[in-house]
Amino acid sequence: MTLITERAGSFRKPGDLAASLPYLRRYARSVTGRQASGDAIVRATLEASLQDPALLAEINSGSVGLFRAFTKVWTTSDAGFARGAESFAAETASQIARVPSFPRQALLLNQLEDFSIAQTGEILGVSEEEAADLVQQAIADLALDRPVDVLIIEDETLIASHLEDIVADAGHRVIGNATTAAEAQTIFAVKRPGLVLSDMQLADGSSGADAVDSILRIGDVPVIFITAFPELLLTGERPEPAFLIGKPFRDETVRAAISQALFFGSHVDK
Repeated sequence: MTLITERAGSFRKPGDLAASLPYLRRYARSVTGRQASGDAIVRATLEASLQDPALLAEINSGSVGLFRAFTKVWTTSDAGFARGAESFAAETASQIARVPSFPRQALLLNQLEDFSIAQTGEILGVSEEEAADLVQQAIADLALDRPVDVLIIEDETLIASHLEDIVADAGHRVIGNATTAAEAQTIFAVKRPGLVLSDMQLADGSSGADAVDSILRIGDVPVIFITAFPELLLTGERPEPAFLIGKPFRDETVRAAISQALFFGSHVDK
């Protein structure tokens, strides 16, 4: 299967289904709000394709077909249950009631997964013009997000400054920037932000994952990880983040991820 996809400004070479699955997991986690739920529906989609030749052909047609097949299985809840995907039922029953709106799905496909407007429409089963309208509606809706305090965990000064600007432009408040896991824990304990943006590798050799683990022991908070190697955190193993952005990133990608994380108030699964 040939997959040629532009992601975060870098051109991805042709690959097979295995190469595209990490990005489907990222999208699935974003639209369901949890790693467990997203991964379960990805599994259900692949299991369903073994019983449905048309669905299998769609998956094998390329990345657009793969995401379109996922959307069909996810948004038609009976499909998952009818095929006996027990994990799908167990992990997603509570999430089905909170299926993000079409505009929000379109925004994530276009700005998190870098599909074109035409591809976004194809995945969602609407025209290119309708897809463009959906994305614009979702962008307008971002302004309605309730402002929150944000903790940034990032040891690169320029990247941290860039993230601060994005957060401020989105209407939120940066209450601190930590460069180590220990500093992040201290800031969080004192200021209790409503969202955390975290790099993976920090200045003193500590990791963003360690920082987030210590933070979540203090209090529940949605977390977005930002890393140069997102595929390493999209293996389907646990625990892995529900919200993940690759470096380099676009402002629009970060804003979309922030809005989705706040929509669910989700965090790394335990």
